[in-house]
Amino acid sequence: MRAVFLDYDTVSNDDLDPGALRAAVDEIEFLALGSQEEVLDGIGDAEVAMLNKVRMPRAVLAAAPRLKLVVLAGTGTNHVDLAAARERGIAVCNVRAYCTQSVTQQTWALILALTQHLAEHARVATDGTWTRDERRAVLSAPIRELAGRTFGVIGYGELGRAAARIGAAFGMQVLVAERRGAAPRPGRSAFDDVLAAADVLSLHCPLTPETQTLIGAREIALMKPDALLINTARGGLVDSAAVAAALRAGRLGGAGIDVLPQEPPVDGDPLLDARLPNLIVTPHVAWAAREARQRCIDEMAANVRDFRQGGRRGRVV
Repeated sequence: MRAVFLDYDTVSNDDLDPGALRAAVDEIEFLALGSQEEVLDGIGDAEVAMLNKVRMPRAVLAAAPRLKLVVLAGTGTNHVDLAAARERGIAVCNVRAYCTQSVTQQTWALILALTQHLAEHARVATDGTWTRDERRAVLSAPIRELAGRTFGVIGYGELGRAAARIGAAFGMQVLVAERRGAAPRPGRSAFDDVLAAADVLSLHCPLTPETQTLIGAREIALMKPDALLINTARGGLVDSAAVAAALRAGRLGGAGIDVLPQEPPVDGDPLLDARLPNLIVTPHVAWAAREARQRCIDEMAANVRDFRQGGRRGRVV
């Protein structure tokens, strides 16, 4: 069985062991991320296509007659036309729960950096402010304790639960939001009630038509003016312009954003231009700890082995 990894350089910086991938197939080629036009040439006569960021629309699937399996290096599937794959009998597998620790670390790195005002305090320690005016250096960006405050979670799957456990360890009250507009189930709180109560609101839900722009101007208006908004899930969950406007107007205490609606943001984004002290934007790195990336490709290999044995491990189609 011949395989090709179409954009291996988006997963590995020559720091991973691809041995499990090599062992799972008869032959494999590792390619760098190329243009969309180069994808078909890359697939060639491969029966297995592995990919991270490459788009796989209907036209690409139709032009790959030997393709039997698409293996995704991650959980999201929106860059593959699943309906077209189903019609052509092409199986699609994804990988789940491979980056829980990595994403949880990034979530809490953002929360702590914003709560402690790390960037500001690092600046005043080295730019002469501390030497000239100790009081200003220490008290210009007041720190608050997390204990006793409320951690609101939207999306209570693997990642939401992991983030919530850390919140509880800090002594925070954890509130789990019910889906917007739905009556709360036991252990959940109404969506708007969580927005209003949260001192830190952390997003961990998938991007679907129902969650598109889940947090916009209306939702931010319900939040406390000193609340933090954290998004390490999907960029489309948040209205970037509304967040930037709220931060400038003092209607939101801070935001930690690891994901944007367009990645990379070649057309720009309001959050990239904001340059605000209470805003941290990172380039979708929450998943990218080396251990998580290694786990990801090992899980991809396990999906391929299972497929060859007639199983359905990791199957979404």
